[in-house]
Amino acid sequence: MSEQHTFQAETQQLLNILIHSLYTEKEIFLRELISNASDALNRLQFEMLTNDAVQDAQAELEIRIEVDEDANTLTISDSGIGMNREEIVAGLGTIAKSGARAFIEAMQEKPESAADIIGQFGVGFYSAFMVAKQVDVVSRSYRPEDEAVKWSATGGVSYTLEAAEKETRGTSVVLHLKDDEKEFAREFRLKDIIRRHSDYVAFPIRVGDDDEPTNKQQAIWRRSPSEVEDEEYDSFYKMLTMDFAGAGHHIHMRADVPMQFYALLYLPGSAEQNMFSPRNEPGLKLYARKVLIEEYNRELLPEYLSFVQGVVDSEDLPLSVSRESIQATRVMASLKKTVTRRVLNELKRMAKNDRDKYLKFFREFGAFLKQGLVIEHDDRGDLEPLLFFQTTHDDDPSQYYSLDEVVERLSENQEDIYYIIADDYGSGARSPHLDVFRQRGIEVLYFTHPVDAMLPMGLTEFKGHKLVSVDSAELDLDEVGQVEAEAEAPDAPLASDSFAVLQARVKARLGERVSDVRASKTLVGSPARLVSEDESGSRYMYRINRLLDKDYELPVKALELNPRHPLMHNLSGLISDGGDPSLIDAVVEQVFETALLQDGIHPDPSSMAARLTLLMQAATGSASADLAFAEVRTVISEPAVDDVPQIDLSDIEIEDDESSTPL
Repeated sequence: MSEQHTFQAETQQLLNILIHSLYTEKEIFLRELISNASDALNRLQFEMLTNDAVQDAQAELEIRIEVDEDANTLTISDSGIGMNREEIVAGLGTIAKSGARAFIEAMQEKPESAADIIGQFGVGFYSAFMVAKQVDVVSRSYRPEDEAVKWSATGGVSYTLEAAEKETRGTSVVLHLKDDEKEFAREFRLKDIIRRHSDYVAFPIRVGDDDEPTNKQQAIWRRSPSEVEDEEYDSFYKMLTMDFAGAGHHIHMRADVPMQFYALLYLPGSAEQNMFSPRNEPGLKLYARKVLIEEYNRELLPEYLSFVQGVVDSEDLPLSVSRESIQATRVMASLKKTVTRRVLNELKRMAKNDRDKYLKFFREFGAFLKQGLVIEHDDRGDLEPLLFFQTTHDDDPSQYYSLDEVVERLSENQEDIYYIIADDYGSGARSPHLDVFRQRGIEVLYFTHPVDAMLPMGLTEFKGHKLVSVDSAELDLDEVGQVEAEAEAPDAPLASDSFAVLQARVKARLGERVSDVRASKTLVGSPARLVSEDESGSRYMYRINRLLDKDYELPVKALELNPRHPLMHNLSGLISDGGDPSLIDAVVEQVFETALLQDGIHPDPSSMAARLTLLMQAATGSASADLAFAEVRTVISEPAVDDVPQIDLSDIEIEDDESSTPL
C-alpha cells in the first residue's frame, strides 16, 4: 500500500530550482548518482570486514547502468549497503536544512555554477530531477531481515513510499526522463560521461549488457605517475575536495619497501576554508588494500601539515575497524614517518627549484609550518629551511628570504640573527627599535604574522647563530656592522645631571608601569623605546593570548630615553625652568604610550586622542593660556580583575574659566 509524505520546505525549494532552471551541464546528475552508488559500495565493504551475515554476501560489488530507449528510462543500480524504510526516509525525504539553504542561496547568486557546486551541499541525488520527470528508488538493505522499499517522487511537494519486490541487496535509481532529455537514454552518451567524470571510481561500472567495465576502475593513486595526466590529477582533486579553483601542487608516491603503500596528496591553492567542501575535517582518506578504513585519519601526518588533502592506501595495514588499534600499529607509525618526510622533502625541493611557486604556497600555509617548528621539535631540521621572512635587507615587503640567505649576509662581527615582532610590516618598518640596525647596516627579520609571536619559543638559534629580539635590554651593537655616514651631526646628549633629573621625573610619573627608566645606547632618530628585560621566548605570550581573545596582562618593560633627541632636550628644559607640571606630565604620558603603540601593545590607542589635542593646542600656541589654568589629570587605572589592562584617559579635564577667549 502506497503512503504519501510531504517534503520539507527546503527540499521543495531545492527541487523547484533544479526542475525549472536551465543548466548547461545537466550531465552532472550521472556523476552524482554514480558517486552515491560508490559510497554505498564502500560502506558495504567496510561492514563486511566484521559481519558475514549480510544479504547476498557473495554478490559482486558493482554499479550497473541500463537504458530503455522506448520507455525513455535510465536505471543506475548498485550492490551496495542498501536502505530500509527508515533509512530511505532519512536519506531522501529529508536533507540537511543548512545544505539545502546554502545551495539555494548559491544558485540565486550564480545559477550558471551548478555543475561545479551541486555536489558540495549533500544534495547530489536531487540533481536527477534536472533530467527526469519522475524518480523511483527501489532499495533493499544488507540486513537479511529488512524488507525492500520503493520511494517515488515527481518533483512536487510530496513523495510516496511502498513495499517493493527486490531479491538482491542494493539500490536501483530509475529515472523517467523528460521528453527533451532522450540523449541520456543512449548508451554511447552515458559511456562518454562516465569516462570523463567517473573513470577513477574504484568499482566496475557496466553499461547495458557489457561485461567489461566502462571505467578504468583502478584507483588513480595506484596507477603509475607516468600514466596519469595533469587533467586527471586535477579532476580527482576537485572530486575529492569540491575546491574547483584547483590544487597548488600534488605529490604522487608509491613504495614497496620497507612497506607497500600508495599515496596521492595535494597542497591546496588557498588556505581559505571552503565552507562547502565535503572534506569538513582535517585528515587523509585511509585505505587498507583498497578498502576505505577511515574518512579522516589524523595520524598519517603531523598537525602542522593538516592542510594537506589526499589518500593513503596501504597493503600492509591490517583490516581492523578499531581506530585505536589502527593508530597503535607499527605500520601506522612507519607510514606517518615516511609520508611526512616525503611531503617535507617535496616542499624543500620546491623552495630550491621553484621559488615563486613555493612562496605562493608559503604565504598561504607558512603559519602551519611555523607552528610545527614550535610544537614538533624533532622536525625542526626539516622545517627551518622552509621558513621565509620579509627583512630590512631591501625594505621591499614583496621579497622574502630564507634563514640561509640571511646568514650569508651577516654584517661584520655579527654573531646573532635579529628579529622584530610587529603587528604588520608597516608598523615594524617604522619601529624605533630599528634605528641602530639601519644605521649600522644590520639585517633584521620581520615577524609579522600573528603566529610569529610563538616562533621565539621554537626558533632559538639557526646554524649556531642565536636569534635575538631587537627590543632586548642586553643589546650591544658597538662592534657590529659599520656606522653609515650621517647627513648631519646629532645633537649633543643631555648633561648627566640634566638627564638624571629627567629620568627621575619620568620614573616618578610612570611608576610601576615601567621596570626602569634609563638612557638608550641604540636609539638614533626616535625619542624613546620600550625594552624587554625578560629574554625568554615566552615573553610574547601576551600577544598570543590577545590573539586568542584570552585575558592577558600588559608586560612591564624598561623605558629607554634618547638623550640626544630634541624632545628630550625640550622636556628637560621645561622641567629645569619650572614649566607647567600638567604639560610635563602630559608629554611623559604621551612618550610612554607612543612607545606602547609602536610596539603594537597599546590596549586602547583611541584613548590618547584627548591628550594629543591638548598637546597640539600647546604646540600651536592658540590655547597655551588654557594650560596655565587647566587641571590636567592623566589617570592610568590598575589592571582589572580579569588582568586585562584598562587605560582610563577620560584623562584630560579642562575646567572652564571666564578669562578664556573663544576662537
